[in-house]
Amino acid sequence: MNELVRQHTALGDTDLEWLHLLVSEWQLLSDLSFADLILWVPTRDGTRYVSVAQMRPNTGPTSYQNDMVGHLVPRGRRPMLDLALDEGRIVREGDPEWREEVPVRVESIPVCREGRILGVIARNTNLLTVRTPSRLELTYLQSASDLAQMIAAGTFPFADQQGDTDVSPRAGDGLIRLDADGIVQYASPNALSAYHRLGLAADLVGHHLGQTTTELAPARGAVDEAMVKLASGWAPREAEVEGSDGVIQLRAIPLRPKGTHIGSLVLLRDVTELRRRERELMTKDATIREIHHRVKNNLQTVAALLRLQARRIDSERGREALVEAVRRVGSIAIVHETLSQNLDERVEFDEIADRVLAMVAEISPGRVEGRRSGRFGILDAEVATPLSMVLTEVLQNALEHGFRPGDTGEVEVSAVRGGTRKDARLLITVQDNGVGLPEGFDAHTAGNLGLQIVRTLVEGELGGTFEMNSAPEGGTRVLLDIPVRGDL
Repeated sequence: MNELVRQHTALGDTDLEWLHLLVSEWQLLSDLSFADLILWVPTRDGTRYVSVAQMRPNTGPTSYQNDMVGHLVPRGRRPMLDLALDEGRIVREGDPEWREEVPVRVESIPVCREGRILGVIARNTNLLTVRTPSRLELTYLQSASDLAQMIAAGTFPFADQQGDTDVSPRAGDGLIRLDADGIVQYASPNALSAYHRLGLAADLVGHHLGQTTTELAPARGAVDEAMVKLASGWAPREAEVEGSDGVIQLRAIPLRPKGTHIGSLVLLRDVTELRRRERELMTKDATIREIHHRVKNNLQTVAALLRLQARRIDSERGREALVEAVRRVGSIAIVHETLSQNLDERVEFDEIADRVLAMVAEISPGRVEGRRSGRFGILDAEVATPLSMVLTEVLQNALEHGFRPGDTGEVEVSAVRGGTRKDARLLITVQDNGVGLPEGFDAHTAGNLGLQIVRTLVEGELGGTFEMNSAPEGGTRVLLDIPVRGDL
């Protein structure tokens, strides 16, 4: 719609925002009217109309089998559009049109904003299935007529109440029509069923909806004034009401077709099962986070025991082996600590990489500086855990074997996400400016335990590749290529 409006019309950005707000709300008008809606906007030179949006009803057959968005028609070909645009009124005159042997009633509704007509909505009703309307259908049509008059007057939609229309209740979910005093004039079967689930034993018609709703809601101190206003229909609001056996979502739409409050529409939906499932998921998520928290605590306990053991060993090699084990356990604990704070099994690995760098740098305090460039992004837990161990081993190997005692230097970890969404890769480079590799060194056959762990995790568990070679400018470079999920 943005492209069509800017290409063909003279409307500004604020006018375009109003049209977007209208289009976000007009599914309700389409469903209540049992009609297709097409938004026509006059072109910049005023000689034609361009259709910028279209909506089909969920409550009846469509009048258009084809998409009409982008069509241009000259002024004069559809006189009802001209009348609505020129006179600023709803136009209903004229006989039904026949389209592919289907009679269609056509109406035109001017779209007004701050006294200016921005365009015209063509409302097209398929008359092929016309029959004697029920009370529900009559209420729908009357409510649609009131909304159309508010659109023509520029009072609908409500600019200051922009909710999430994708999750808001719709006409078919449940509809209640109130008079100006908030008394229920009509309640659809779905609406009545929802209130019965809240605990209502009688009919809604003739009762004050605000008072009835607050009586059904459990006592929680002072009655929420916003809830009373919503259920009374005096303000455009959304809220949820939870009773003993159910939860319903409410949306109130005040009706002021001629500037005077004549009543309101209350759309509602029974969301009891949806909220129950959400609570179950929240409980499950909380349990998973608690498990990760306890695993982290247990790993830290193991690390503490290994440190105590290392202090009691006289053998230098034995002490170093236990210290290395402490770092390996610590790298896994970092991942579980991060997972214990998340709502899903995915982690932002940049923070983990920085903490691993800081932990490993304790090997040579003040001598070798570690830094990170690039971004790892978000990784699944099954990737993050082994990758943290791999990073720990590679960094530890660089600090222990890449520099002689007393040397100063730098180790850089860089990460780049690449590839396509279906074949995304994470390319990691760990490079130091130390002494480099010994002559004839082969990382794939070396007996070093750390490198054996790296090979096993990268090639076996992560399904990636591992290379270790001398950097052209001196020092050692480790290259890791790991498949990951395409989203960050």
